[in-house]
Amino acid sequence: MPSDPVEMLLSIGLRAPQPTIKALIAEATKARWSPAQCFEKLAALERRERDACNLARRTRSATIGPFTSIDRFDWNHPRRIDRSLCEMLAGDLGFLQTGHNILFRGQSGAGKTMLAQNLALAALAAGHRVRFVSLAAALADLLRQESLPAFERRLRRYTNPDLLILDELGYVPADSRGADILYNIITRRHLCRSTIITTNLAFKDWATVFPSASCVGALVDRFVERCHFIDIDADSWRQKTSLEAIGIPPRKR
Repeated sequence: MPSDPVEMLLSIGLRAPQPTIKALIAEATKARWSPAQCFEKLAALERRERDACNLARRTRSATIGPFTSIDRFDWNHPRRIDRSLCEMLAGDLGFLQTGHNILFRGQSGAGKTMLAQNLALAALAAGHRVRFVSLAAALADLLRQESLPAFERRLRRYTNPDLLILDELGYVPADSRGADILYNIITRRHLCRSTIITTNLAFKDWATVFPSASCVGALVDRFVERCHFIDIDADSWRQKTSLEAIGIPPRKR
């Protein structure tokens, strides 16, 4: 059995890094903390470490992927965006308690995915279960299931999270089976769990993604019943930065 106090603490399962524990012991010795103070500080340290590990694990499970932090979003770039609504939704996350949905709509490169990813991170930090996935990947995943029991088990991956983000509706066409699956997901989450969809299409054009599907109208109807709409009118930020990198000035608005 280890005799070093740091090794003893690590051997019973403390997750805080060894250097951090050593620094805490040194500070306690120098400041002559009481035993109660030592235990309080150690417990707080371990709680922070466990919360950080838990957040990291849930973030990996959410599959958000790499993205740009919201503090680097140029609010002056879009010609039109409801900034106050974006900040309100991210600030209190009240839409998650009420099961409200969010639609980000705009052309490619306008910032829809980035804003959705930042909402996902805020929800994770608040302790919510989150899954981020492109609509095409979600449908492909579910269509690969070879039996109804397997399909139902995999469907829970998309129906159970507190926040589901389906990215890029409209970029890849799907068949009527895909429409039925998306309708199934939205219906099971309806009024109880929040869903975010990013798209470049108006609602009237969703039928072009699912040709010959009969459930598109009902799908839209359920999704919009409690929904915040954020339309972004902007040129592609990626194209803008690429042109600036080679010395071509942006077009005047």
